[in-house]
Amino acid sequence: MRVQCYRLPARTLSHKAKHETKRAREQRSHPLNNPTFTLREATPSDVPDILRLVRGLAEYERLLHEAVATEAEFHTALFGPQPRAHAMLAIADDRAVGLSVWYYTFSTFTGRPDMFLEDLFVEPAYRGRRIGLALLRHLARRAVAENCRRIDWRVLNWNQPSIDFYKRIGARKMQDWHVRQLGGAALIALAEGADNG
Repeated sequence: MRVQCYRLPARTLSHKAKHETKRAREQRSHPLNNPTFTLREATPSDVPDILRLVRGLAEYERLLHEAVATEAEFHTALFGPQPRAHAMLAIADDRAVGLSVWYYTFSTFTGRPDMFLEDLFVEPAYRGRRIGLALLRHLARRAVAENCRRIDWRVLNWNQPSIDFYKRIGARKMQDWHVRQLGGAALIALAEGADNG
């Protein structure tokens, strides 16, 4: 299974919000095109919904067998003494229907922070209502406000609807970089001093 890496300069999505066409604004304001939903920061009581949405994403990506995180692990990662990630929820019909999970990275070249979008998911029944765009726009505005240069993420190479969406918002595919992953036995071997090189 292959993934593609994408990068969005933080100001791009925030800038586009200021330059929507009149027609786009009218379409967005139409009740059928913009049903009521709200975004809010996740709280500890949201952990069951976060886990449910993450498992929904894993099922969509055909990776449900890898979604082994527990509520306790999410609670520690998001709300423990040293949070490792942050989460935003989209609420519609009095329930959580969308999720973004991200964390900060750091550029040694610029001395500035960046963001990595780990998960972006909207339940199938609520897609097409601009919820995913709203979650991304919120993150872009936060990135700009916090002097981040960009947002990075990965997308599975067969997920054409997401690839098309990311292209529309101005994200670019990373052509010059390869993703590498070290885990399992190889990670343990390196940690214990094995020399595989």
